[in-house]
Amino acid sequence: MLRVGLIGTGNIATMHLRAYLAFPERCKIVAVVDKFTENAHAKKAEYQLEEAEVYDSHQALCERGDIDLVSICTPPFTHADIAVDCMRAGMNVILEKPMASSLEECDRILAVQQETGRTLSPVAQNRFRTPVMNLKKLLEQDLIGRIHHVQVDSLWWRGLCYYDLWWRGTWQQEGGGCTLNHAVHHIDLLNWMMGLPREVTSVIANLAHDNAEVEDLSVSILRYDHAVGQVTGSVVHHGEAQQIVFQAEKARVSYPFDVYASISRENGFPTRDVETENKIRSAFQALPPLLHEGHTAQIENVLYAIEHGRAPLVTPREGRDTIELITAIYKSGSTGLPVSLPIGPDDPWYTVQGILAGATRFHEKKTSVTRLGDGNITV
Repeated sequence: MLRVGLIGTGNIATMHLRAYLAFPERCKIVAVVDKFTENAHAKKAEYQLEEAEVYDSHQALCERGDIDLVSICTPPFTHADIAVDCMRAGMNVILEKPMASSLEECDRILAVQQETGRTLSPVAQNRFRTPVMNLKKLLEQDLIGRIHHVQVDSLWWRGLCYYDLWWRGTWQQEGGGCTLNHAVHHIDLLNWMMGLPREVTSVIANLAHDNAEVEDLSVSILRYDHAVGQVTGSVVHHGEAQQIVFQAEKARVSYPFDVYASISRENGFPTRDVETENKIRSAFQALPPLLHEGHTAQIENVLYAIEHGRAPLVTPREGRDTIELITAIYKSGSTGLPVSLPIGPDDPWYTVQGILAGATRFHEKKTSVTRLGDGNITV
């Protein structure tokens, strides 16, 4: 039975809480941490966590010495220090997205994870959805041929008051805007399926949120060795239509799942290749569904990794790769220049200090509240 601590009790922490409670025979929540202890007590009462102790800091939790696993659900600027302290105190870690605010922080986390041998898994819960997992498996079957183009639309909508929450809307505390905290989901999937690009060119803007320094829209072009990609991250798109589309030699496939294949007529114009479509669709439909999905599935994966001494599906290195691509987007969007990857320690954008010095500030954050009224927003 793994003893679990929850650090941070904001909206996203609820997803972790419910996931742990789905496995009562394997884990037990014994600690809840929040610097606003009234929030921790409220969460404890809401979910009837009678055995859980409440703490006002992760340092107090680290002194216990009997915690096996923590979920870190705090603002991004706190992630690195908390993760490092918890691993050095002997705990395994599930770290909410984004993994950290800079590559330097990611590398510090990686170094301590390797030093301590603890399990650490950055949250990428959208990998653990049946259509996504099975699209990844489909791509590995090489039924569509070489990928030419990938289109990522990570389109969300948030009102002005979204950025009133005390830690949102600043480069110092949130670490970025829609690219880091919303498009991060689809960027993780993109890297998981395609790997990192070699060059990024981006435009970033803030078009509708004047209580935020950070961007609410980013548009990026990615160069791979044999493909081109485009990524749009946004919190200004009504309807929140989201997709990842792969255009390849033999067909187009996408999430949400769809398939379309063309072959050439004698004059070079297309006609539909129904045989190839049916082959790809049948292969996709033959893949089994996941037993659990989302946060529940990722937390189960981490429980299994700890119990059996295995690596989790989402590794710290993959979390770092996501931050590297996002950093390149911010650097290009702020400088107006293409950015080559990898970004090394000698690059100013490798550190939080370098990002703060170079990032475009669109507006001044003037309103700050400790809590928003609607607890249902989780991203």
